Amino acid sequence: MKVIQVGIGGMGNAWLGAVQRSPQVDFAAFVEVNADIADQQAAAYGLDRSLIFRTLPEALTQADADAVINVTPPQFHREISVMALEADLPVLSEKPLAGTLDDARAIVDAAERTGLLHSVAQNYRYRPPTQTIKRVLNSGALGAVGAVHVEFYKGPHFGGFREEMPQPLIVDMAIHHFDLLRFFLDSDARSISARSWNPPWSWYSGDASAAAQLDFASGVQVSYVGSWCSQACETSWNANWRFDCERGVLRVEDDVVRVQRLLDVGDGGGALRNRHSQPEILPQLDMAREGQDYLLDEFVGAVESGASTATSAQDNIRTMELVFGVVRACETGEPVQLSG
Repeated sequence: MKVIQVGIGGMGNAWLGAVQRSPQVDFAAFVEVNADIADQQAAAYGLDRSLIFRTLPEALTQADADAVINVTPPQFHREISVMALEADLPVLSEKPLAGTLDDARAIVDAAERTGLLHSVAQNYRYRPPTQTIKRVLNSGALGAVGAVHVEFYKGPHFGGFREEMPQPLIVDMAIHHFDLLRFFLDSDARSISARSWNPPWSWYSGDASAAAQLDFASGVQVSYVGSWCSQACETSWNANWRFDCERGVLRVEDDVVRVQRLLDVGDGGGALRNRHSQPEILPQLDMAREGQDYLLDEFVGAVESGASTATSAQDNIRTMELVFGVVRACETGEPVQLSG
């Protein structure tokens, strides 16, 4: 498969590396509006400078491609993805699906209209800690999940568009954790209460901290709290998780996955007390490919077989509805109900 990568700076680095590592994929062309970035990346990755164009229409005219990788900022996702689909090219896009819910729905419509695959890079699903969590939950060993608590604290100084977004934490970061909730629980949120704020020391223009209470259709209750301007005691990018289950608890702290199991309810001198196993650290799932490498391989296989991917636009629109439902709850101060 030969691809056009649109956007080769920033997150573009992850996809330049993934394609260069892939035995199945090669570059047909690149699109980069910033000439300095184009020169820097051409030197860093050994790219053919003659294959770097300023616009996607130029690249489509000059290059023979099989697909497009969209690594532009979110506000450009609709334009680039729809243009590629209408040029008869399937798309693998960085998250979020789009910068707004309306734009996301327009991309879904374009994918439906053209019959082509549009897949979203929810790469946090394909990491050893998250795959290990999923394996434990799917095994049924801990029984039904009743509640989930998620904590995320980081303080990155990105510069660029993220620091100008109205809701940088929710739209550009917590989207990963909200998508993971859908993945772990095999369910979608149905109601949301949330608030966001920006601490006085924040270097973001928009709200860099948020808390949300989510009610999932399965009945699971989720509490989420996060900050993108934390000054210390940071968590993993994957966040810290606690799953309260019917027969024990699954906890993840700093990407270490632990379980403590309920053994039985015993007689503790007149009061009934639960007896538990000792907390156990679980070995993490061994993955041949992770993150972008997994997503790229899945995308190629889906395009060649005519199948879909786990994070197609048609599925990922549910993650977008959750994300922008949280934004709406923060902006209005009122609970938000989701359909479906």
